[in-house]
Order: sequence, then structure tokens, then C-alpha cells
Amino acid sequence: MADMEEAEVEVVVAHHERATLRVGDVFLKIDADQSRTDVEVEAMTLAPIPTPEILWRKPPVLALAALPGRAISRLGEPSTASPALWGAAGAAVRMLHDAPLPPWPGRLHDALLVPWPGQKLVDIASQLDSECTWLVTNGVLPADLVTRNRRVAEVALRPSKPVFIHGDLQVAHVFVDGDEITGVVDWSEAGQGDALYDLASLTLGHREHLNDVIAGYGTDVDRDVIRAWWSLRSLMAVRWLIEHGFDPSAPGCEVDVLRSAM
Repeated sequence: MADMEEAEVEVVVAHHERATLRVGDVFLKIDADQSRTDVEVEAMTLAPIPTPEILWRKPPVLALAALPGRAISRLGEPSTASPALWGAAGAAVRMLHDAPLPPWPGRLHDALLVPWPGQKLVDIASQLDSECTWLVTNGVLPADLVTRNRRVAEVALRPSKPVFIHGDLQVAHVFVDGDEITGVVDWSEAGQGDALYDLASLTLGHREHLNDVIAGYGTDVDRDVIRAWWSLRSLMAVRWLIEHGFDPSAPGCEVDVLRSAM
């Protein structure tokens, strides 16, 4: 307890819906929506890959032990991880996708409507169109950039067999140490969903490592669908990021991902 009292407090992320603090080797996650925490706790229990140890839960706070190592990369930053490590990440994702389905459907991500089982693709397309209209009408992005990526994103809107997905598998959530994957964090969006959405989330902004991830995943996948998810996720995320105090136009982030599709 003395070590905890003397440790510095680091704000990892904070906005009006949730916050994550690091105090020494403990992460404190505070979420206004406890259903997200319910999902996170159960998903970490069911996942066949390493996850943080749950230390305690006193709503609205969930305390998790820090994973050893560091994130495999950060969006907007070049990765120093080896191709072998990216392949190991792909293998970990495949292990998750091969696991039995969790007993709950996927949830609606704050920034993105993912095609979970039971949702109508036409409804997802309608929400995507609304976001595209907002981006152009408010002068956030050029019309030609939005139109091109909307066409690319259409490929992702197809029926798919649901698997156990993480649901927000961005690079900052995959931890590595040496040549090993030490764990995956932030499971509040886990559920049943499209396997290629996870692979696209992992390689968003790091397309140069897509082949490494697929090699580790162990089976060929439709790269056009992954590229479509890059466009779709980025189009849907821009407004949410702006409204929550993040900058999607920072180098290497969502706007650059959209430009790369031109």
C-alpha cells in the first residue's frame, strides 16, 4: 500500500464517458456505463490469450494489474516491433477467433457501428452515409476524399460468420516484451463479430505489417475487406474523436489512413 501511495498518477485516457489512470503497476478504469465493464470482465475470463489480472472491482472502478512490456506500436508512430512480433500478434488473434463464441452478441462501439450478428447491413450503411454527410457538410474533410473512401468501405458491408472478436484491437492494446505477446487490454467492446474487423483494427495505420499479421494468423484473408474496414472505421471515427478531444488529423492517424486510399 505504501508503494501505491507514493506512486505517480498517470492519466492514460480521459473523456466524459470513461477514464483510465495508471498508479504504479495498477490501472484504474472508471466507466459511467457498467455494462461495458461487465463485458470486459467476462471477456477477459473467456479469452484464450493473455489478459491483465483483475485485482478488484468496486463500481464504477475496475483495477487491473499492468502487463509487462509495452504496446506493439501507437497509431501515428512508426513501429519498432519486428515482423516476427507482428506475426505473433496475428497468431494470438487467430487463437481468439478460434475460441467458442461468447454468450453475448457484440456491442455498439462508441465511435463505430460494427456488423454484429442480428444487425441489418442496410442500417449500418445508413449510419455510414450519415457520418459521410456530416464530414462534408461541416467542412471536416474534402468531398472527394469522403466519396472515395465510402466506395472502398462498401466492400466491408457483407454477411460474415461471427467469431469471438476483441472489437477494439488497436495497436496500443497489444502488449509485447522481447519476442513475446504479453497480453491484450481493453476488452469492453468484445463479442461476436467479423474476424476481419479485428485484423483491420490491428493494422490500421500500419499497413506495412499486414502481411506479417496475416502470416501469423495462419490463413489467407480477403485483403480488400481489410482495406474496406480501414476506410469504414476511419470515416466513422472522425466525428467521435473530434467531439472527445482527440485529433484524427494527426500524422499517421485516421485522416491519413483515408488519404492513403486515394
